[in-house]
Amino acid sequence: MLTTPASPAPDADTADTTAGAPGESAAFLAAYLARIGLAAPPPPTLAGLTILQAAHQAAIPFEAIDVLTGEGVDLDPQAIAAKLIGARRGGYCFEQNALFLRVLRATGFAAEGLLGRVRLMVAPDAPPTPRTHMVVRVMLDGRPWLADVGFGALVPPQPLALDSGAVQPTPHQPYRIAAAGDGPGETFAVMAKVEGEWTMLYIVDAAPPPAIDYEVGNWYTATHPQSHFRHRLIAARTTATARYGLLDNRLTIRGAGGSVERRWLDADGIAAALRDIFGLAVRPGWRTAIERAATAEVPG
Repeated sequence: MLTTPASPAPDADTADTTAGAPGESAAFLAAYLARIGLAAPPPPTLAGLTILQAAHQAAIPFEAIDVLTGEGVDLDPQAIAAKLIGARRGGYCFEQNALFLRVLRATGFAAEGLLGRVRLMVAPDAPPTPRTHMVVRVMLDGRPWLADVGFGALVPPQPLALDSGAVQPTPHQPYRIAAAGDGPGETFAVMAKVEGEWTMLYIVDAAPPPAIDYEVGNWYTATHPQSHFRHRLIAARTTATARYGLLDNRLTIRGAGGSVERRWLDADGIAAALRDIFGLAVRPGWRTAIERAATAEVPG
């Protein structure tokens, strides 16, 4: 049995200013629900959380085009809502999970943000990576659950129990949670079984961070020269039947039944995929990045 520490009540130094709370406007919730295709908010239960998470992932794509084009990412809650809801854009974890956390709190869920270190495609003995992945912890009947709508092509498609080390099946890959670090309950690792092998996705600190840590993580991700979002065109979307992933000119479609299809696209094909698969209205200012992505060497 895994353990996670009880979360203290937030104070001025630890309160998460990236998300709202009960009392959000009816207009905000109505616009969000329309964006993800739900007529009404589901109840604050595990079933309701599962419905919200799946609908969000299917409707709002993962993408970081504003980082690639140099526009940057604004974590102000109204800016996130204007982009992901009003402009029908996607975003990456700091935007996606901040919006999701705001909605969860507004609809009666007990939820808080956490930060983690991405370990996907990182050697086990490699030094710690920066804390650049935001997730959400939800308490339901005294039990902690992980909700994540912002991890691209391997995002958990449903809530994961944080107090269990057992394999947790999903419509796509199986997942499991494991204790990590030196102290019990201090950190936990999220893993997925990819092509028959257990793969570490990220390690999360169990203590909620102060608000400034989101700003620092976002600044690093959006501006640091080593951030892959500054160099690669990346988009992803998960539905009940398939995962869609775009890495520069390579489009990968993984069916829930295990089928895998890969296509290599030219610039017009990339633009069409962004529009037709990821639901993005392609802007003229993206063309340079799209043409550069079309010439990238992406292995199969």
